[in-house]
Formats: sequence, structure tokens, C-alpha cells
Amino acid sequence: MNQRFPNRYFLIGILLLWCWTSFAAANEKIVHVIDFSGNSNGSAVSWLEERGFELQLDAKKLNPRFENDALVISADGEMAGLFGLQLGQQNFIHNVKRVEIVWGVNKYPQGANWNAGINSVPIAVMLSFGTEKLSSGLPLGIYSAPYFLSAFIGKAEELGRMYLGKLWKKGGRYFCVASGDQPGKVITTDFEVDEKFRTTFKHPKTPPITGIAFQANTNNTQGGAEAFIKKITFLSR
Repeated sequence: MNQRFPNRYFLIGILLLWCWTSFAAANEKIVHVIDFSGNSNGSAVSWLEERGFELQLDAKKLNPRFENDALVISADGEMAGLFGLQLGQQNFIHNVKRVEIVWGVNKYPQGANWNAGINSVPIAVMLSFGTEKLSSGLPLGIYSAPYFLSAFIGKAEELGRMYLGKLWKKGGRYFCVASGDQPGKVITTDFEVDEKFRTTFKHPKTPPITGIAFQANTNNTQGGAEAFIKKITFLSR
């Protein structure tokens, strides 16, 4: 018997898998895009505020700016800043299956390591779901927030691992979506959210996305950090 060719059933299986994957991809559609590219170099503060982003904590100290067709944020020392966009009800993003993020890190904060309890990130994208407010873990309802999933780029963390933060343990989860020393590399992250939300929080249905944020946090680290983001694309199921 000639063993040079694969079993025909194997070939049929590969063909069916390819057809199914192509069909699934063809039935996805883009439902929302945040595109940071195509802007002239310079401060991004006005651009962000005009589009509804709130600059919280040390956000302005992160010097948000456009460089080389991307939004860049950087920290000279220990600080934390959040750029948050709360969507109006008419702009909630429904039936999102996955989110594609094009981004990268130019400089990692020294000492950041979620495995060792140093929960710092050069950049993270956070997605809020629904409107139900859940406890942050602090008394009197301080900083209560909706469910959220956060994707971050790390250096020492485990690729694909889900992490718990020090707060928002009931409604928040953090996922390392790229790991290792990759300075300057443009990374395209395919962040599945629908199944991840339902599985993580034991919900039968994923609520709409009601808020979008990105952040950097270099507290308890040394040397500062710098990261960039080009585009966030939301695709429906």
C-alpha cells in the first residue's frame, strides 16, 4: 500500500474544517471600530476628549500622543492612568463575538509580574459588559463597576492565563494575551469575548459592551514603560 499520501478521510476532514472556518469568518461582521491611526504626530488629549474618553488618575501624565500612525502612552516612573469611554445606551455594542486589537509595547516596566502579585501593565484594553454594578471589594460601594474583561500585554506573565486583580474579584478578569520580551513589535490580538464571558461568569448570555477603556499602570515597578495602540475592531457573531 502506498503510504506517501494521507488517508482520504483525513483529507475530507481538513476540507470540511476549512469550509466551516471560512463560513464562520464570512458570517462575522464589523460592528464598531476605534482607529487611532492616520493622525498627525502630536498630543492626543483633545482627540480623545472630543470622542468622549475621560482621562482619569495619571492619564495626562502618560503623555498620550500620536506617533508613527499609532496612539502612544508612556510613563517615566510609577503611575497609573485610565482612558475610559462610557457608551450611551443607544451606542451599546451588541452581540460581540471577538475583538481584534492591533498594538504593542516599546518598553516594559521592570518588575511587573502578575504571578508574583505585581499587577502592573504597560498597556491593557478593558471591556465593560452590561449596566449591573458589582462590588469592587471596598466598603460602601466605592468604585463599584459592571462586569469587565481586560486583555493585557505582559513580559513575565503566562500567555493565555486568566488573572484575578486585587479588586473587582466578583466581576473583573484579566487575560495575558501576549507574553515575552517583544519591544516594538506590532501584535494583533484576537480576543474572544462571548464564550469567555459566559464561561467565566456563568451567564447564559453575554450582555452588550457598554464601556471601553485602555490603561497603563507602572506602580511598584522601575524604569517606566511605553506602549502603543493602533486599532480596536469589534466583530459580531
